[in-house]
This record gives sequence, C-alpha cells and structure tokens, in this order.
Amino acid sequence: MNVHIQRLIQLVILPQGATRPRDWGDVARELGIRLPADYRELIDTYGGGCFDNYLWLLESDCPKRPYDLLSSIEERDEGFELLWEEGEEKPTQLLESPGSRLIPWASTDNGEFIYWLAAAGTHPDDWTVMVNEARGAWWEHFEVGCVEFLVSLLAGERRSEILSSSFPLQDHEFRSFASF
Repeated sequence: MNVHIQRLIQLVILPQGATRPRDWGDVARELGIRLPADYRELIDTYGGGCFDNYLWLLESDCPKRPYDLLSSIEERDEGFELLWEEGEEKPTQLLESPGSRLIPWASTDNGEFIYWLAAAGTHPDDWTVMVNEARGAWWEHFEVGCVEFLVSLLAGERRSEILSSSFPLQDHEFRSFASF
C-alpha cells in the first residue's frame, strides 16, 4: 500500500461501502490516458466523494455528473481552449514543456480545480499538482503527486494560497458519493 494512502487512512476514517471494483484498463481506454497509481489506489480505497465538506475527489463513471472524471476532463479542456484562444495566459509550466496538459482530479465548493500537470514524456506516477483559482488565472504548482498533496494539506504540512483558509477541518471527514 502506498505510504501516503496509509497516512490518509490514519487521518480520515474510511467510509463503509464507498468503493466499487474498477477496471483501470477500461478507464485508461475510455480516457485515452493511464492515471497515476496513487490516484487509482485512492479511488480503490475511498471511492469518489468529498473531504472535509470542501474538496471533491473526481472519479470515473461517477453517478454525480459534476464530479465525473471524464466529463470534467472534457469540460476543462474545452474551457482552456476558449480561454487561451481569447488571450488568457497559460500557466508557465505548460509553456516550459510543450505538449503538456492539465488533467483535473479534484474540485472545490468554491470552484477551484486541482489538476495533474501531465508533462510531455513524463510517466503518470511522476505527474505533479497544479491548483487554479476559481474564475481566474492564478495558478500554484506543487512538486508532489496527488495523494501526497492531499495528505499534506489535511495534515497541515502544506498550504495553498488559493484554497480556502477554512480547509482543512480540524476533525477530518470523508463522505462518499454513495452517501449523497
């Protein structure tokens, strides 16, 4: 088990019945990309849902469309295309590595999105994290994977200037989509 998943389990009680079996090969074929191993293990362990009533973990085939991974990828790709055609600046990290892309894996109640920076030619397990403010061009880059990022936020070891100052809660909780 991934060391960051182990830490997450210590911080946030596992919900009962939240997970359902996934065929990650089918997901990769549907998305056209292989997802990082830590994310796959996170979804296999917790399933999709909400951490601390704020951070929504996207999952494939989510019954709640706004939190469906494939739908979010398509919507974000279309949105970026329009924004960048209209002149909004791309994040520096994309400009430095042509052929790279942003792939959403979480969102928040405030409308921020958290992405993988899928740098061209980089193995998915080496993708790093980017946070984008809601309705704006402010970006933060974190040189860690998604689960390490999530755990370090929940443990209070890392802060994002973009994410809400009221996140994380002192007593953590996770609510799976199955409970909504």
